[in-house]
Amino acid sequence: MADKQISLPAKLINGGIAGLIGVTCVFPIDLAKTRLQNQQNGARLYTSMSDCLIKTIRSEGYFGMYRGAAVNLTLVTPEKAIKLAANDFFRHHFSKDGKLTLFKEMLAGCGAGTCQVIVTTPMEMLKIQLQDAGRIEITTPLFCFLLNAMNSKSAQRKLMPETVAAGTVETKSPTAMQLTRELLREKGIAGLYKGLGATLLRDVPFSIIYFPLFANLNNLGKRGVEGPAPFYVSFISGCLAGSTAAVAVNPVDVIKTRLQSLNRGSTEDTYSGVTDCIRKILRNEGPSAFLKGAYCRALVIAPLFGIAQVIYFLGVGELILSFLPKKDN
Repeated sequence: MADKQISLPAKLINGGIAGLIGVTCVFPIDLAKTRLQNQQNGARLYTSMSDCLIKTIRSEGYFGMYRGAAVNLTLVTPEKAIKLAANDFFRHHFSKDGKLTLFKEMLAGCGAGTCQVIVTTPMEMLKIQLQDAGRIEITTPLFCFLLNAMNSKSAQRKLMPETVAAGTVETKSPTAMQLTRELLREKGIAGLYKGLGATLLRDVPFSIIYFPLFANLNNLGKRGVEGPAPFYVSFISGCLAGSTAAVAVNPVDVIKTRLQSLNRGSTEDTYSGVTDCIRKILRNEGPSAFLKGAYCRALVIAPLFGIAQVIYFLGVGELILSFLPKKDN
C-alpha cells in the first residue's frame, strides 16, 4: 500500500505551479470576461471579447489587460494547490482498491470545491474590483471627464457627488493593498468574503462536474490498465472538462461577479443578495444575461485547467521534494 500513498506537500506544489502558469497565460481573457459580465443594458461599452481587449489596450495600454494579475498570481497558488490537492486527498480516502464510484468522484469534487473558497472568495473579490476599474472609469458620464480635465479641483469636489453615484469615479485606480485595507477597516474580514454564498454556488458544482469528467476522459487515454495517460491526453481532458464545467456554472459566475463588484456606474443596478440579483437581472436584462461572458470563461478555464493538469501530472512537486534532504527516522 506504500505506493498508493499520496504526498500532500508534492500535490500542493504541483497545484501552485500549475495555477501560476495557467493564470499568466489566460488572464487577459479573464479580464474581458469580468467586464462583459458586469456591463448592464444601460451602460454597454463592449460588444465582444475582442472588442473589450482592443479598447482596453487603447485606453489603458498593454498592461491594462493585466489589471488585478498580481492579486491572482499571489493567491492562485494556494487556491489551485488547495483545489487539486484536496480532490486527490478525498479521492484517495474514498477509493476502495483504487476504484471510485461516480458518486464518490462527485463527492470528492464537492469537498475540493468547498475547501478552495477559503482563498477563492477574497481573491475574486479583489481581482474583480481591479479588473473592472477601467470599465467604470470609461463609462463615467462625459461631464465628469470634463470636470477631471478642469483645473478647479474645488469645483470638481463639489459637483462630483451630485452628478455621479458614490464610488463610481476614480481619478486613480486603487491598488490591491488599498482595497484590502479599506474593506478591512469598513467591514472587517467579512468585507473580503462578500459573495461567499455565490462563490460556493459556483465552485462546488464546478468541481462536482469537472473532476469526475476529467478523470474519466483522462482514463480513456491511459496506456494499459495501470499506465499513466500521455501529457497531451491530460491537456485535452483538462480543456474539455474545464470548458464544460465553466459553461454549466456561468449563470452563477455572473451573479457572483455582480455581487462582488463594489463600484458601479450611476445608471447600473446594485444588489442586496443572490435572489435580488437574479430577480433584477431577469427583469432588466432577460435570461440571456446569465450567459454573458460564457465563451470568455470557457476560453479561460479550458487552457487554464489543461495546463494545470499537465503540470500536475508531470509531478514537478515530487521532483522538487526529491532533491530535499530526507530525515532518517
